[in-house]
Amino acid sequence: MSTGDAGASRAVAADSLRLRRLGIDTYQELVVYLRSNCQIIKSEGFEAKSRVEVRRGATHIVATVNVVHFSLLADDEIGLSEAAWRALGGIDGELVQLAHPEPLKSFSAVRAKIYGRPLGTDAAGAIVHDIVAGRYADIELAALITACSGNRMDPAETIAMTSAMVQSGAHLRWDSRVVVDKHCVGGLPGNRTTLLVVPIAAACGLTIPKTSSRAITSPAGTADTMETLAPVNLDLATMRRVVGREGGCIAWGGAISLSPADDLLIRVERPLSLDSDGLLVASVLSKKIAAGSTHVLIDIPFGRSAKVRSAEAARAIGERMRLVGDALGIAVQVVLTDGSQPVGCGIGPALEAWDVLRILKNEAGAPDDLRQRALTLAAGVLEMGGAAPAGEGMAMAREVLENGAAWTKFQGICDAQGGMRTPPRARFTHVVEALHSGTVVAIDNRRLALAAKLAGAPKAAAAGIAFHAPLGSVVGAGQALFTLHAESSGELAYALAYARAQDNLVSIQEM
Repeated sequence: MSTGDAGASRAVAADSLRLRRLGIDTYQELVVYLRSNCQIIKSEGFEAKSRVEVRRGATHIVATVNVVHFSLLADDEIGLSEAAWRALGGIDGELVQLAHPEPLKSFSAVRAKIYGRPLGTDAAGAIVHDIVAGRYADIELAALITACSGNRMDPAETIAMTSAMVQSGAHLRWDSRVVVDKHCVGGLPGNRTTLLVVPIAAACGLTIPKTSSRAITSPAGTADTMETLAPVNLDLATMRRVVGREGGCIAWGGAISLSPADDLLIRVERPLSLDSDGLLVASVLSKKIAAGSTHVLIDIPFGRSAKVRSAEAARAIGERMRLVGDALGIAVQVVLTDGSQPVGCGIGPALEAWDVLRILKNEAGAPDDLRQRALTLAAGVLEMGGAAPAGEGMAMAREVLENGAAWTKFQGICDAQGGMRTPPRARFTHVVEALHSGTVVAIDNRRLALAAKLAGAPKAAAAGIAFHAPLGSVVGAGQALFTLHAESSGELAYALAYARAQDNLVSIQEM
């Protein structure tokens, strides 16, 4: 072997390590673990929070380094989190190569955005491309989200970001000329109308392939609630089969790589609890366009403690939705709805599912506010999709709900998605009572949602709140305002302590 060959061999060996699956859950963040006295750390200058490119044949990932100072790893091993293991593949002991990743050139546009320069089309495309390629660390994603938070994105930026997010993932195409969808911007506990609108629309002959998100800042997302009733992690082939058979589905969008950049942004938005009007519009419409929708109805609840605080803000978001929809070829209709209080009784995945089942089965005592809201939205979907003439959507929606066709359709969808199941019930409950008599005059949606989250929702599917005192209720001292549900006594105590410390969670005006 020549000296040059020996040098090449040593170079390959110097940047190689053996794979080790550590079974550490880092959610969707790609993390690798290196021993502190590993030769590559010394030679390449890697340290905790460095970014490293890991190559396994033609497959590669960019991940964040964590440094191990104990004997968890051998000097010649690289440990992978579960997210990194899924992304890279491989088997324990297989050799992989490490290198410094290429400089993140698109981040210069994020820095410029922080200082007030708008994102152009090319910049948005480069940023989204690098996000999907895994080149953005969480801290860089957080910087982007912060730079775009509030109303810091103009319409042109929103169009550019939406278009880039659409192009970043898979695209669905359907045989139907009209493909409808419905979406709520969120921020209102218990507003689980999708699980009613989809079976109503599908029962009326419309194609409605609904992809939904998991909770970002709320106690439950539509996908979380649906998952207590049927599988939602559908791949593209399964989703096509379900829609082909039933006309609709209710699936988790993150499982089918539609606008994957959105899912990565949501992962960081969740702990930050930051909202951006522009990113909200891009998130919603990129998913709808990628899913093949031609017509979408957007529900924007507004209220003092909702995500959208005023009618003026709701109209502004709605107008931007329509503008971006027009620019990208999707018909958008906006409905502004009351966001002053929770919808239905349940707040949390399983509790919301029980509300939906009671309405679909036309049971006495089912929450009428959720029923009427769902019928209003379903009527809009039926009319914009051409299933009902203008002004007749409500009558059609009500008929298929009351005659059981929607319930039959929902069971069919659940069966096609993998089988219907019974939502769980919580092991621990505690009733929170009114301290004095009077009339309920205000409800803090955000604090109520936080109490449900502290009880364990959405991770604990049965956790949350059953709400008993809507606006205008006349209550007596000691009467139940809401019931906390939890799957552990510790979470119940945690949520209860928080709820008791809130003076205005439910405001009661004394008589």
